[in-house]
Amino acid sequence: MADKEHCDVLVIGGGPSGMMAAITASGRGRKVILAEKNEKLGKKLYITGKGRCNLTNACLEHEIFGNIISNGKFMYSSIKRFSNMDVMDFFERRGVKLKTERGERVFPESDRSSDVIRTLEGYLNELNADIRLNTAASKLIISGGVCSGAVLRSKNGNTSEISAESVIVATGGLSYPMTGSTGDGYGFARDAGIAVTELNPGLVPLETEGDICSRLQGLSLKNVKISISEKDRLIYECNDPGEMIFTHFGVSGPLILTASSAINPAAFQSGLVLHIDLKPALGYDELDDRIVRDFREVSNREFKNSLKRLLPSKLIPVITELSGIYPYKQVNSVTSEERSKLVRLIKDLSTGIRGTRGFDEAIITKGGVSVKDLDPKTFESKRVKGLYFAGEIVDVDAYTGGFNLQIAWSSGYAAGSFS
Repeated sequence: MADKEHCDVLVIGGGPSGMMAAITASGRGRKVILAEKNEKLGKKLYITGKGRCNLTNACLEHEIFGNIISNGKFMYSSIKRFSNMDVMDFFERRGVKLKTERGERVFPESDRSSDVIRTLEGYLNELNADIRLNTAASKLIISGGVCSGAVLRSKNGNTSEISAESVIVATGGLSYPMTGSTGDGYGFARDAGIAVTELNPGLVPLETEGDICSRLQGLSLKNVKISISEKDRLIYECNDPGEMIFTHFGVSGPLILTASSAINPAAFQSGLVLHIDLKPALGYDELDDRIVRDFREVSNREFKNSLKRLLPSKLIPVITELSGIYPYKQVNSVTSEERSKLVRLIKDLSTGIRGTRGFDEAIITKGGVSVKDLDPKTFESKRVKGLYFAGEIVDVDAYTGGFNLQIAWSSGYAAGSFS
């Protein structure tokens, strides 16, 4: 028989949104139980930003909404209530020194995500929140359109029936399932009659066709631009040059991850093409002039040995082959027509896209609990009183740069403020 307990607020999930919700509710004097299925809090938070924890972005407030891909308007109230500046102030007041890097990305000065987690956990303990590790929710208790608690099960098999005035589900999405993000909360939502939109990997590497990328495996490019087309129609173009890397399956890196989330997942089924501009700072004529100058300096050299000043060495054999220019041809014999084709190739190295990698490699989940079923001020369900959702489980996602963690902090703060 399950033990029976009571609290004011039960938070399910000890990630960033869950911890912030528990802190906020505890700070209001509410008796809080925080249940986390892993052996420690913030397991996924620990690996964010390659372990450095890009905890928010220091850009202007309106720019935050411009970086939210799905349902940015829904986040307006919660970000107004707990903004990026509030997040920075929250951590700095608790002794976490912060720094701002390129792209206004905010990190702990120590470059250790563990400092962020330790601060949150310490504050929870200060506020006397009841933290239960190795404990997952097996079901919500819902009757007559009201959520009155949940059944918790510990790793050793003990069960507890927790009655609560409010239940906050902050179980995360499907990305990085080894951290415990296995989609439990979507089942809770569906069982409660709450809509869950289609779920797809977001901010995820792309798989490509052919062997170009596998031949270039490990090559990292900086200051390149990419675009993506569908049946010769441009559907995505990055605004600024950035970084990408070739892998055994295709492409990854910041430019690619951003592109993957900017495109409607359905479009990946219709034959997309990735275009890489290897020299975005140069126009076609400028690049041609540059190549002419380089060729002039090595006029008797074979073509395959003439591009060392222009391209990374690993890229040269691939470009040489794709250009159609005989590799042993002396560069002083390369025709203007051949050179023009070379310029077009460097400005548009193209490969077909098969699709995205899976949730194991995705930073976030696209889709989730429908915002149509949630109150944007409180994150409470419109269908089930006393039931709240926060963080990645909600159908809101953003580009890289700290924006997804800002969504987690703001939504957790909203749920904790009203539960």
